[in-house]
Amino acid sequence: MNEIKNPKVRKPLLFYYVIALLIIMLLNTFLFPSLLRRVEVSVDYSTFMNDLSAGTIQQVEVQDKQIEYLLNDDDKYVYITGNMGDPNLVDRLEESGVIYGKEIPEEMPWFLYFLISFGGPILLFILLGRMLSKNLEKRMGGGSNAMTFGKSNAKVYVEAQTGKTFADVAGEDEAKEALDEIVDFLHNPQKYEAIGAQMPKGALLVGPPGTGKTLLAKAVAGEANVPFFSISGSEFVEMFVGAGAARVRDLFRQAQDKAPCIVFIDEIDTIGKKRDGGGLGGNDEREQTLNQLLTEMDGFDGKKGVVILAATNRPETLDAALLRPGRFDRRIPVELPDLAGREAILRVHAKDKQMADNIDYAAVARATAGASGAELANIVNEAALRAVRNNRTRVEQGDLEESVETVIAGYQRKGAVVSPKEKEIVAYHEIGHALVAALQKHSAPVHKITIIPRTSGALGYTMQVAEEESLLMSKEEAINKITTYTGGRVAEELIFGSITSGASNDIEQATKLARTMITRLGMSDTFGMMALETVNNQYLGADASLACSEQTAAKIDGEVREMIQQCYDKAKEILSANMPKLHELSKYLLEKETITGEEFMEILNRD
Repeated sequence: MNEIKNPKVRKPLLFYYVIALLIIMLLNTFLFPSLLRRVEVSVDYSTFMNDLSAGTIQQVEVQDKQIEYLLNDDDKYVYITGNMGDPNLVDRLEESGVIYGKEIPEEMPWFLYFLISFGGPILLFILLGRMLSKNLEKRMGGGSNAMTFGKSNAKVYVEAQTGKTFADVAGEDEAKEALDEIVDFLHNPQKYEAIGAQMPKGALLVGPPGTGKTLLAKAVAGEANVPFFSISGSEFVEMFVGAGAARVRDLFRQAQDKAPCIVFIDEIDTIGKKRDGGGLGGNDEREQTLNQLLTEMDGFDGKKGVVILAATNRPETLDAALLRPGRFDRRIPVELPDLAGREAILRVHAKDKQMADNIDYAAVARATAGASGAELANIVNEAALRAVRNNRTRVEQGDLEESVETVIAGYQRKGAVVSPKEKEIVAYHEIGHALVAALQKHSAPVHKITIIPRTSGALGYTMQVAEEESLLMSKEEAINKITTYTGGRVAEELIFGSITSGASNDIEQATKLARTMITRLGMSDTFGMMALETVNNQYLGADASLACSEQTAAKIDGEVREMIQQCYDKAKEILSANMPKLHELSKYLLEKETITGEEFMEILNRD
């Protein structure tokens, strides 16, 4: 067996106190006095007499063995000469009119000298040490007493403190319905007991960031009128071994004491990840915390009215034991809102703002497909800020439409210097997108075209807004979308005979969509309905990884290239057949810089 070496013993804090104190005492005794003392210069007695006769001496101090004096306008140097015992020295000093005197030796009491020299630094270090110790205890979760590391940091809310109800949550009707049942159980448990029904011990809220999982939990607190414990999963993880498990025990003990109540654990994936055996001998701190959480959820009686709510945007990483019936029985999706939901969310966030009477929330909702509740709240707030910048007291429709573009592409860079040649290229590029989109079936109508640079780096963009929201995308629609992406590059090649870097984002989007069609949507004649990619995280970017051999991956690359090339050729046919309109619209856009979809269609349909 290998010999187990003792860990390195750390020196106590007192050791460092003593070392620092000795250094301060030595500096105070030897270095500081020499730094504060004036520079001494030794001169002979004749020099002193000459300076006295010339009247250049300011002050003289006669001592037993030497004479010290200062010259006029020179306090940096002290001149020293020997005391010759001259009996006429006082008369000469009187004649010269200098300030003179004799040193009166006075010794400082030893205890006062000790207090000034050593007591001050000691007191300073004691106070500094106390401050550092308290700060360290707070960082380690100990507070004023290091033995409190097992206490739960859960915040307790009641209805008046959260200030949120289901009326403040829009666009998540299914989630509210599932949670409303839990609230009803907490208010009327007899109704459920009479039929023998048992409410779930736990409900897991899953969905993308910004969809309102935490807001829903706070709304439950406002509706339930019961104690509401709120804690983040990261607060269970501490540097102390066993602290997380102790906090779980303390949290459930407090919850059972205050039953009926609700316990909300935000970002539960911090402690609820799958156990993979990575810990040494089962001593991994996170696994201990998870094991304790599983035990506590089995141990309490749901009839007492303790309901556990948890939120995460990484449900695939959670341990299977945490999700089995009897623990988190109910999984509540909190997805991105649909068209009606987005409109309702916009109206909720517009309640506390001064809005114009003619606001078309439905139009804004159509332009924000795929936006979360948090992004919609940000759009309304950006619109209010724009109204203030323009010295208006009410938010208008134009403010909301501009804020949508601000969230998507950033603020306008009105001061950006773009050369006329590059501006012309951008104009043809954007009209190329718009023309290809407008002249195809199954494409969303063009809403706006602009060549004003944005802070995101875009020199211009074409916005399409669908009239109706669809949950499915056909193969024809996907092909037309890729063709629209290639329209900008095609216009550059046809008009200028060269290509630029302006199509970088178009290339990225076209490649991503084409690969998704082939590997995940089964829209390839070569591979058919064969899944070649797996999604690693549904709610955080939907990153995917290939699940095929290297030979198949090479075939996928060729298939993607061929699909994009076919769309490129299709876009070239469309623009080549409508070259006069391409020139006319590009010149109009170059002059106006921003045109609406109505203006675009009017010129396009003009004979």
